[in-house]
Amino acid sequence: MKQEIRDNLVCKLRAGETLFPGIIGYDETVIPQLVNAVLSRHNFILLGLRGQAKSRILRGMVDLLDERIPVVPGCKIHDDPSAPICAGCRARLAEEGDALPIAWLRRDERYVEKLATPDVTIADMVGDIDPIKAAQAGLNLSDELTMHYGLLPRANRGIFAVNELPDLAGKIQVGLFNILQEGDVQIKGYPIRLKLDMMLVFTANPEDYTARGKIITPLKDRIGSEIRTHYPATRHNAMAITKQEAWTDRTGVLKIEIPDYVREVVEEVAFQARGDRKIDKRSGVSQRLPITTLELVVSNAERRALAHAETLVVPRVTDVYAALPSITGKFELEYEGELRGAEQIARDLIRSAVGAVFTGMFDGADTRKVIEWFDLGGSLPLGDTSSSDEVIAQARTVQGLRELAERANLAPGAPAPLVASAIDFVLEGLYAQKKISRSEERGYSSAEAAPRRSSRRDEVSLDDEIRIPNSKKKYYN
Repeated sequence: MKQEIRDNLVCKLRAGETLFPGIIGYDETVIPQLVNAVLSRHNFILLGLRGQAKSRILRGMVDLLDERIPVVPGCKIHDDPSAPICAGCRARLAEEGDALPIAWLRRDERYVEKLATPDVTIADMVGDIDPIKAAQAGLNLSDELTMHYGLLPRANRGIFAVNELPDLAGKIQVGLFNILQEGDVQIKGYPIRLKLDMMLVFTANPEDYTARGKIITPLKDRIGSEIRTHYPATRHNAMAITKQEAWTDRTGVLKIEIPDYVREVVEEVAFQARGDRKIDKRSGVSQRLPITTLELVVSNAERRALAHAETLVVPRVTDVYAALPSITGKFELEYEGELRGAEQIARDLIRSAVGAVFTGMFDGADTRKVIEWFDLGGSLPLGDTSSSDEVIAQARTVQGLRELAERANLAPGAPAPLVASAIDFVLEGLYAQKKISRSEERGYSSAEAAPRRSSRRDEVSLDDEIRIPNSKKKYYN
């Protein structure tokens, strides 16, 4: 098995084919280590936090298998017709000889995956004695023909994957020793040994070892390679992953166009969350956060377009706030974050993300005219439900706002929804930089005219918080 996978990998490398298509951001880190493990014919484990494509990588190993292999028809462990290992197939080969029929097993049928849970038994993994089969055939319980094979024997001549290995009970992990070291299993203590041929691969979250279980040392010692995965290192890679995975190509008469700055803001929310000290880093922030967030952002823009009979759906930065239900469930909070609340933490993350993207795009831009207009008492009562025409009409009253919006890569003669989205981005960017304020009732207005903060603990921002020893901690506005 391992030699077969190695030979196919060598062919792909010589042909310059893409390995593990759909896996983005691992070309210089994880993929080379994975290639080395396969070339070394190692069983391996992928260690990483949730949402780092571990299971997807394992399923991609199927492409390294032969397209089809010959098997004995009806055999539960996919015996090789030329060298069967189970008693039933050996008996058939001795009786039928060259007349033994042959079936063909596809590569996708040679991948067996099991999610490790504490209730998994050794019988599930390895097998057990079937007394009903023994009684019906008149066989002794120790006869090999009475065996009911578990997942491991049924994965013979294929790849057996165990997800979340630490969740597997210790005594079940002990049952994997022989297959890793000797390549065989014993069922129920009877002197029956099956020389299995397979590759074993595992996944685990390194931060879950103490919380939910651990990989016992003898088993870990027998795993050939330990490969660490990671979250996307750059916003560009993260955007490519989200674009690939998010369901944004909706069917219907409406056309959807997502500005790059909206995609960047969505990704930056995840980056901000991974660096926020109020969020538990041991749990991680999955790449599913920006994927599901972008889907909700598009849906909110779609709802607005339907309400105003617009044919082009263009998401705005304010639509990200409508995606709070997908954000708040994607991270675990530390004690300080629990006090503040998941929704407020998510709002802070969005505001920080908008500020980071806006600063990078509008660095050096002159925003004084727009800010002065608001400082002189101007206000824009806009929200995420305002139509494109309404946003553009309101923006005409603000000196310099349309010119700033054109810096957001607006093409000449851009349709109204794109223009409205760019204007919204400028307003949200200035709000994120605290140069203007925004409220649900008044819309956008001068920062100096913003209502005074409440003294309640859950409304105190990070900038206003004074930290002193826990025994005498107080919070001030």
